Amino acid sequence: MSTLDHKTGTISSEMQQEFTSGLKGMVITSESPEYDQARTIWNAMIDRRPGMIVKCRNTDDVIRAVQFARRNNLLVSIRGAGHNIAGNAICEGGLVLDLSQMNSVEVDEVTRSAIVGPGATLADVDKGTQAFGLAFPTGINSTTGISGLTLGGGFGWLTRKYGMTVDNLMAAEVVTAEGKLVYADKNVNDDLFWAIRGGGGNFGVITSFYFQLHPVGPEIYAGLIVFPFEQAKSLLSQYREFSKTLPDDASTWVVLRKAPPLPFLPEEIHGKEVVVFANFYAGDPTEGENIFSPILEFGTPAGQHLGTMPYTSWQQAFDGLLTPGARNYWKSHNFEELTDGAIETAIESINHLPSPHSEIFIALMGGAEARISADATAYSNRDIRFIMNVHSRWETKAEDEACIQWARDFFRNATPYATGGVYVNFMTEEEGDRIQGGAYQSAIMSRLTKVKDEWDPTNFFCMNQNIKPSKT
Repeated sequence: MSTLDHKTGTISSEMQQEFTSGLKGMVITSESPEYDQARTIWNAMIDRRPGMIVKCRNTDDVIRAVQFARRNNLLVSIRGAGHNIAGNAICEGGLVLDLSQMNSVEVDEVTRSAIVGPGATLADVDKGTQAFGLAFPTGINSTTGISGLTLGGGFGWLTRKYGMTVDNLMAAEVVTAEGKLVYADKNVNDDLFWAIRGGGGNFGVITSFYFQLHPVGPEIYAGLIVFPFEQAKSLLSQYREFSKTLPDDASTWVVLRKAPPLPFLPEEIHGKEVVVFANFYAGDPTEGENIFSPILEFGTPAGQHLGTMPYTSWQQAFDGLLTPGARNYWKSHNFEELTDGAIETAIESINHLPSPHSEIFIALMGGAEARISADATAYSNRDIRFIMNVHSRWETKAEDEACIQWARDFFRNATPYATGGVYVNFMTEEEGDRIQGGAYQSAIMSRLTKVKDEWDPTNFFCMNQNIKPSKT
């Protein structure tokens, strides 16, 4: 098995037996029939062969696995339940801590709070919280894992109203690099609590998240307005101004891509480039129509599908575009404004899409998340208005070069118009040079390094967008 110091070690059958005998979960090795399925993640570009996969059932399993890996100096990666674009959930030759079975969601309706397991997806969270007409800000795909989303910051349709996912995290239970279980909130281990709210999986394994909930749904107003792509420059220029008028209850994102065969679109536009306005209103659904009606006047729509629907349905609306098994490569920029140059660069890129599944989406930020101090959490890029994700997605290895280059070309061409900041969850494995200065500005990075020195001085948790301790 691979060790932390990049060597190869062996685990005797006696040591393995001693380890597995006390587990509630199961250990999978290359000899197990479940091995290939267990090592496969959402991004098909990641094809690694870990030495051991530990499917944990509870916190005791996590503690036992961390202590075992520590004693044997093993390379460790942590797998939650979601997409993991960078592929750090699976390590080559080491031990994978698979938390996907720890997916419980316990809701306290009286205190409007929830305890969420690290293996929960957003679908698990929505099912548990919406039973009580409650929610907290998460992402926009129900197949996303709550752990990775939260540890990187977390944003979605409710962010303008209630802040980032981390702004609604009240506490967490964490298994440290020493294999000890600790509790962290704003009063207890407050430095650790600050760091896990945006600093990624650098400081420990979260085994329980404690979230504050808010009244949401169960019915909300949402939907799509789709325009032909030849109107893109005018549409995006008008969107730039329209977005400044939206109340915190409202959010409109833009997706630039080829039109999927949606039933409300005419067949002749299927497979053609389009501009999609995705709209969500968290207030009284009867007010939603008035909020988004100006978009219909931006140009001549090819089709629209807007109305009142269950919040859980809207959370699943884009799942079909992000199914597992495809090859994925992302690049991302933060923007204070959508300048003419940024708009023209995006249009030019869509004119040269490398595959029918690739897209650029523009997420609207601001509102509640921007009113929180930049140093309140490790996620600190709160002075931006837009996050633009260039999402290259394709089916075969033969397409790798063209699809990756397309994303890189857009990223390079858009750089002059961007802030230089980046959302850490959208970074690929190769972007370590963007951690300092991009994901985290110098003061935040310095503080994160100090927390790393205290809680993980040997860099045991290194399979991530890594914040290195000062003495490595």
